[in-house]
Amino acid sequence: MKSFLSLAFAGLSATALLTFSPFTKAQWYESTGHANVQNGDTSAAKSAAIKDAITQALVFSGARVSSVQTLVDGVLMQDQLKISSHGEIQKIELVSENQYSNKFAITLRLDIFSQTEHCPQSSFNKFVAVTQSQLNHREQARLGQIFDINKAVSKNIFTSLQKSKMSAVPVAYYKNAIKVDKYFSQQHDYSNAQLEEIASRSNAQYVLLSQITNLSASDKLNSDYAFWQDESYQRSYSIELVLFDGTTYEQLWQNSYHSQAVWPFKKTAIVDVNSDKFWQSAYGQNINNINQSISYDIQAAMACLPTQGKIMHMENGKVVINLGKAHGLKKGQMLSIAHHNYLTDAAGNIMPHTVTTLNTIRVEQLYQQTAIAVSIDDKPLPGVQINDVVEIISQDL
Repeated sequence: MKSFLSLAFAGLSATALLTFSPFTKAQWYESTGHANVQNGDTSAAKSAAIKDAITQALVFSGARVSSVQTLVDGVLMQDQLKISSHGEIQKIELVSENQYSNKFAITLRLDIFSQTEHCPQSSFNKFVAVTQSQLNHREQARLGQIFDINKAVSKNIFTSLQKSKMSAVPVAYYKNAIKVDKYFSQQHDYSNAQLEEIASRSNAQYVLLSQITNLSASDKLNSDYAFWQDESYQRSYSIELVLFDGTTYEQLWQNSYHSQAVWPFKKTAIVDVNSDKFWQSAYGQNINNINQSISYDIQAAMACLPTQGKIMHMENGKVVINLGKAHGLKKGQMLSIAHHNYLTDAAGNIMPHTVTTLNTIRVEQLYQQTAIAVSIDDKPLPGVQINDVVEIISQDL
């Protein structure tokens, strides 16, 4: 039997209240949230799954989510969700809930009021290369011998982005180590060539870099007199992320995340960070929850960014571009062309520079990652060359 969760917004803070315009309309969205069951606590898992499902629905409706809602026993008790666009949940319908093994899944239908106006670029996919996170203080990984935590975290961020199934599509680029601390410095003395190489090798326009800055453990939690108890520690987890455009090398988004959770393993234990035992622990779940927030924040940050590509080949008036069906292109799609070059400032810094041309091309043949396009009315493309930038022209612009 379908049940309904009523939402009371009377107690919301001023920052969480949402305004309406006369151009809003209601629409139903269906989403499924997932959560692991910890220590047999299905109630907490259900609340976490509901939070996940609601957040997904809000993002799909066009809302820009920066944090998830607080739910207790399946009922919204207070709202800590920050939404930068207009939207409000009118009603939630519980479609199904299932528990399998140690996981809990819940499917909801939500009646959401949202603005009819939305970001046109959100209907096209933007590919982002997820690189290997840098572990800044390796000595902090000695507890548990978790020296590969940066690799495991990078893979988990990739998976979280992949599961969100929105316009930011992750590309796995976390196999090889990358020194990234220079990208987080105030001097911004990072390598443009490295960003371009990552974007080129992964065929992704955007590049996500990260560094784990704190894994330190606090003093032991349990009493020294309770010698029969396992040792438990509070352990910190801090990570910083930055998003770059691989074509213009601009920094587009940056954020940091900090938390603590119980480290439940013995002090002498060697912990496999790729095991279910680690990720189902309180500490692993804490990282997973942070990574889910990261994925929603990145999706929100990238929703209105343009979907751009490059000309890879030219022959007989036709151009091959590195955009295709996976990016949301359709036959007949129009694209603009811009020249890509560099400028040098007085300090000797090389800066990317694009000049939009009057040339427009139309997609004639489509493949998964590439497409063949021709000029409008078969007109010549003066000055167009390989590596010129192409950008999708949205019909809504």
